Amino acid sequence: MKITKIECHVLLDPDYDIGATSSAQDDLVVEVHTDEGIVGIGETDLNPWIARECIEAPGTHTMDQGLGSVYIGMNPLEPQKAWWDAYQATAMTGRRGALVSAMGAIDIALWDIAGKAAGVPTWKLLGEKSRDHLGAYASLQPEVSNFDAYLSSMLVWARSAKEMGFKAAKLETTFSGPYANMGIREKDERMTEVISAVRNEVGPDFILMVDVQYAFDSLERAQKTISTWADFDVYFVETPLWTDDLDDYRALAESVPIKIAAGEWLTTHYEFDALVNQGGVAVVQPDIGRVGGLSEALKVTQMAARKGKIVVPHLWKTGLSVAAAAHLATVTPHMPFFEFLPPALCESRLRKELVTDEVKLSEGKVSIPEKPGLGVELNRDALEIFKEAALKIRAKAN
Repeated sequence: MKITKIECHVLLDPDYDIGATSSAQDDLVVEVHTDEGIVGIGETDLNPWIARECIEAPGTHTMDQGLGSVYIGMNPLEPQKAWWDAYQATAMTGRRGALVSAMGAIDIALWDIAGKAAGVPTWKLLGEKSRDHLGAYASLQPEVSNFDAYLSSMLVWARSAKEMGFKAAKLETTFSGPYANMGIREKDERMTEVISAVRNEVGPDFILMVDVQYAFDSLERAQKTISTWADFDVYFVETPLWTDDLDDYRALAESVPIKIAAGEWLTTHYEFDALVNQGGVAVVQPDIGRVGGLSEALKVTQMAARKGKIVVPHLWKTGLSVAAAAHLATVTPHMPFFEFLPPALCESRLRKELVTDEVKLSEGKVSIPEKPGLGVELNRDALEIFKEAALKIRAKAN
């Protein structure tokens, strides 16, 4: 079998809000075609116009090629070999960053093809089943423009997540720093107010995680605030410091009573090796598309196992990424949860409408995928709507 074409779809939620710090509003979806008629699908969490250019750009020499030209003619049934060959052929532009994330979308699609070709769910090609069901947590980020509305919405969403059967949720409590959603700016004590209110709302037996999204501009500020959250039984605090501040991450991890999690922006397992060995985090969070696909995410989980670390993937995209995470979780015993953006508790039409046969949650548990490949399909009508929205914004930019 050979790859014959890589089709890129740049997608945009027609109702996108430029003030919302949410990458669930746009997407780059690839369809990888083969000479035997099997088509695989994948996506990545990256500016979709940039991702498409990484794939469609022509190359200039053997070490600086466009991804599309590299993958054409490869055997899709050998995703890991294809990944390494493409990594080498694009090394002068790639190695890290956007190009590796674009590779991630293709790699996910290749694993989808491999599973479909073998007639088995993709996880059976990744490893051995490690459990009978999977754990997922609800990510909650109300898109409102003032603190009072945010707190009220968060309480409603947390209660709804519990009623839907989730046993855990993550609170996106970001009121400063680069990710301050919808322009809300508040003192750090407001984070504590949200966590306290949600803990009172859901009770002591519900697992709470907190994502502050790089809000703290110093180690001391992070230590001061996070140390006050011990009484709320927070499972982990995500990305409290800038992603490159590895020495400060280690100092923070060693000085607060709550596990520190990070890694959503990292590409390749090499960067995760540094995060664990230098940064000392307890929870590693590869985003499957960004890190380089299932091939690299699998290496991250293996590294984490050797180091005694927990894996909880970042996921802020569509049902495609949910499916990829479910397959990875099936073969990863040290992945107690993966991120799950509930369609009913988010604003993104992309998240709600892009795929069919999506992974479902029941009573806080996700069932093991059983269909060949990733087990999800694109909603073609929705795809066309999102493609048209992307074309319109691109036309305005020009």
